[in-house]
Amino acid sequence: MIVRKRAYARVGLCGNPSDGYYGKTIAFTIRDFWAEAVLYESPEVELRPARQDHSVFPDLDSLLENIERTGYYGGIRLMKAAVKTFTNYCKRHGIKLPDRNFTLRYQTNIPRQVGLGGSSAIITAAMRALMSFYGVNIPDHVLPNVVLDAETKELQLTAGLQDRVVQAYEGLIYMDFDKKFMEKHGYGRYERLDTGLLSPVYMAYRTELGKESDSAHIKTRGRYERGEEEVVKTMDEVAALAEEARKALIDGDSDELHRLLDRNFDLRAKMFPISKGDQDMIERARSAGASAKFTGSGGAIVGTYGTDEVLNSLKSSMEEGGYEFLLPSVLPPQPQQAL
Repeated sequence: MIVRKRAYARVGLCGNPSDGYYGKTIAFTIRDFWAEAVLYESPEVELRPARQDHSVFPDLDSLLENIERTGYYGGIRLMKAAVKTFTNYCKRHGIKLPDRNFTLRYQTNIPRQVGLGGSSAIITAAMRALMSFYGVNIPDHVLPNVVLDAETKELQLTAGLQDRVVQAYEGLIYMDFDKKFMEKHGYGRYERLDTGLLSPVYMAYRTELGKESDSAHIKTRGRYERGEEEVVKTMDEVAALAEEARKALIDGDSDELHRLLDRNFDLRAKMFPISKGDQDMIERARSAGASAKFTGSGGAIVGTYGTDEVLNSLKSSMEEGGYEFLLPSVLPPQPQQAL
């Protein structure tokens, strides 16, 4: 039996990065980019490297090009963390796994380090493959927490639940990570919205490898935990934008959604440094008449454009700047458990 499971890139529409601060967010998955895990029974447990994990190159230039394109960390560490976290989950819940070994490999076309949830997609796909192979059911509302544990507890990465929730459920998801509710239940309030409510959106992203976002997030986390008024107040306002965006979507108010997305970026810029390339993308989008904000931690932007005239101007400006541009295909939710 060969098991193939995918998880898709996610786009943070509004409210990020408040998901790590008991906030609220809206995000959606797109079919354009994905990670796939393939698992099958074998004599030994083997994790096979993907192209980005290779360590043998024909020459020095090829090595340097590989580093520029994929960085120093591949997906093997993500799969190891997924396997360990999955096994630990089963042990904690008294689930005895059959005595079966496997080979696990992955592939992904999600651009790295541009804020599209690439790492969590690899782990989510691997988790799904392991669940199918061993006949284990991890409830949809619990799976994001298990994936998050693989990243934060095993790999010591700084992350919130947003990516993992929307990748578990797929589609357009409104998430409320209210602290009291989270502490009582261990997960947030998740609401699936009709993808047809979403205004026409575009995406643009940088082609060069972005920087890891941990250091900036760690600094902001420290300021938040120390109770610095500016950070706490700003993060609360970012969270409130998601609730307002949910209403704008339901009401079909594209002008209000445009305003909220722009405001989301402006508030984020008060708390996190913005790179020159990222700022350039934002300015090009706004000059063309589109709204613009980060899809995640930087490197890619998302927004609404309203008219074909704006779209054409936006596309030309992004291509002139050397950025990749696309109209993403929003992934409808798969038939899964109710939220």
